[in-house]
Amino acid sequence: MSVPAAEPPAETAADLADALTRAMKRIRRQTMVRLEPYGITPGQARALRTLAHAPGCEGRETMRLSELAERLHIAPRSATTVVDALEEAGLVERTPDPDDRRAVRVVLTADGHGALERIGLVRQEVAQEYFGPVSRAEQEALLRALRSAELAFEAARPADRG
Repeated sequence: MSVPAAEPPAETAADLADALTRAMKRIRRQTMVRLEPYGITPGQARALRTLAHAPGCEGRETMRLSELAERLHIAPRSATTVVDALEEAGLVERTPDPDDRRAVRVVLTADGHGALERIGLVRQEVAQEYFGPVSRAEQEALLRALRSAELAFEAARPADRG
């Protein structure tokens, strides 16, 4: 008979949350510095990655602007601002939605695909620099723990809470 694992003390969970916050700030800052020469902000990079990985978008990355806002967990007005900047840079274009004339779809351009490649390289470099000193086994354990926590959080939260 297996014994359930004891819950970690509250201060351990709080320390973990603090460590994650510091790690994300450092990773985000380094990513921002490395993307700056390309004229891409981390928020724009996130939008491009979200668009590129949308289900059913293989080969023609497109989704409604409202869906992009939802997936990014930002207000539609904020998504419009992000898409405006991406469109001005030639990384996306807006097209009418063939199924709903009131809706607008956002489409990744060829230049957008190139930007995604640069973003991927920057993300890999920054992650490797930050997590490189940590053993592969520890990285995998941390990833499993974070995924487990995320699944439990998602399962326990009401649908309207972000």
